[in-house]
Amino acid sequence: MVVEQEQTLDLLGNRFVSPRGGPIHRLTAALCNSKLIARYRRKFTSFFPFLKLRSDVKNVVYMNWILETDKVRHLVPRGLELWEKDGMTLFTILTYRHGSFGPSFLGPFRRLFLSPLQSNWRLYLKSAPPNVPQGSTVLFLKNTMSSHLYALGTRVFSDVLATHHPRKFIHKQKKGGFETFLSPGKGSAPELKCSVEESDEKTINKEFSKLFDSWEEIVEFLSFQDAAVSYTDRDSIFAFSQIELPIDTSTIQPLKLQLEEFSCPMVDDFAPLSEPLCYVIPKVRFLATSETLIELK
Repeated sequence: MVVEQEQTLDLLGNRFVSPRGGPIHRLTAALCNSKLIARYRRKFTSFFPFLKLRSDVKNVVYMNWILETDKVRHLVPRGLELWEKDGMTLFTILTYRHGSFGPSFLGPFRRLFLSPLQSNWRLYLKSAPPNVPQGSTVLFLKNTMSSHLYALGTRVFSDVLATHHPRKFIHKQKKGGFETFLSPGKGSAPELKCSVEESDEKTINKEFSKLFDSWEEIVEFLSFQDAAVSYTDRDSIFAFSQIELPIDTSTIQPLKLQLEEFSCPMVDDFAPLSEPLCYVIPKVRFLATSETLIELK
């Protein structure tokens, strides 16, 4: 199990590597990857309830692909099972702008916190891990934030967000759509370039129709998630976090990816079976309600 997890972490590249050189960035990498800091933080926080985090998220752009399950099965920890149907599963990249991401108890004072960009790359699990609250659960493969401070903070103070920091991160609304650009530089962040245009077609293509009966059904499946699982730096130990996403499905707008402007090495490696199904959620109040460590055997 130890060897398997180390090999998977190597494939994912979830050890933090700074996108730039210099003493400050070397110090950041050392702090982000410090097992000693993580161990003492876990001991300290075990005496206190979880500090709930809230954000007024906006412009959440989803890009979703169908993959052969065998292409990504090796990325799933033993003890967990991918959601799949007829040998196919789903992979999602979702990118958004936070809105004052900080402790929920601060109320209106939360506006003092920053609103970084974030991109989550995830697979879908058949069920939550044993011995935790059951619900729709995803497996995080990559998490990236535009803020150097938030990337450091999530690494030092959390287990569930093994966040990377890219050299350049753009996610902005343009006339008739959105454009996103992630450049890792010398760092460990993933690479992505894409442009999506607004569409009126709430339909699914032939490949997606093998898995779902309608556009509404797949959007509900992809959007409403209750929890996430992430790798940690410890053998057989994983992070489990519960979240709340009260999404108004009537606001969801379909999008169409401009294939000629798309570039993503990870997606290329997965060799998707379909063109992506894309949409945007204009706004949603995100709440992280818990985080715990679990052991999988």
